[in-house]
Amino acid sequence: MTPEEYMEKAYAQAKIAQKKDEVPVGALVVEHDSGKIISRAHNLTEHSQNCTCHAEILAIQKACKKIKANRLRGMDLYVTLEPCTMCAAAISFARIENLYFGAYDKKNGAVINGVKFYENSTCHHKPQVFSGIYEDKCAEILQNFFKNKRNKK
Repeated sequence: MTPEEYMEKAYAQAKIAQKKDEVPVGALVVEHDSGKIISRAHNLTEHSQNCTCHAEILAIQKACKKIKANRLRGMDLYVTLEPCTMCAAAISFARIENLYFGAYDKKNGAVINGVKFYENSTCHHKPQVFSGIYEDKCAEILQNFFKNKRNKK
């Protein structure tokens, strides 16, 4: 499958989050060589009442449990939004090989924007980063979600 096809599947996870009234972000962990999807997740911070339940963290946790390992070497992560600092660090600690993300996050992103986590000398592992995949669609679902939230007030 192409990066766009994987991002479409991550986007489907974002749609599930949206239906649950969660910030619509979805993620997949994919085995790089085989292309097999190891895990899928979406944001669950509201339902879990846990601020760490971002799509990336949940996808990493599920993948580690599934393969019975604490590192995800040889794995790729697809996520619909630029990871925040917490998620960028988790991606580094998990040793994700390639990070693919859709929409840029100028406010909370930590890869291209913000602290640029992977550019810090204290970052021990930097994945290859591919950004802007499915960007318009990934940004639109988020913009519409927050627009609807503002209009309900």
